[in-house]
Amino acid sequence: MENLPEGFAADLLAGMPDAVIYADFEGTIRYWNAAATRIFGFSETRALGASLDLITPEGLRARHWHGYHETMRTGITRYGDGQLLAVPALRADGTRISIEFTIRPFTDAAGRMIGVAAVLRDVTAKFEELRALRRQIAPTAAS
Repeated sequence: MENLPEGFAADLLAGMPDAVIYADFEGTIRYWNAAATRIFGFSETRALGASLDLITPEGLRARHWHGYHETMRTGITRYGDGQLLAVPALRADGTRISIEFTIRPFTDAAGRMIGVAAVLRDVTAKFEELRALRRQIAPTAAS
């Protein structure tokens, strides 16, 4: 990559305003940027080496792991081409937030899945605003 500053990729990931998380084949967190700490409240030290269960609400874990393991097994995901996925997530203090994210699967030289990176954004305020607007128009729509 000519004409890029030295350390471009590392600096970009570290300084992004959105969370960037990479999990390996088993779902263990191997990369966690500063925005992930800000959004989720877990320090990098706490997150690295932890399972994705760290930020996955308990009631959604079975579904999450089914999809994750299927993606690792087959190399196929419905979300690998930039589709935006919206789900609840957990903060360190136990509160649920709404996140939107995209993923990028990673493979080894033989084409086998080795992990997934995600770029995540906290959209809790947007989600709550839309919910409030829907409540406001619901009685009007019924009239």
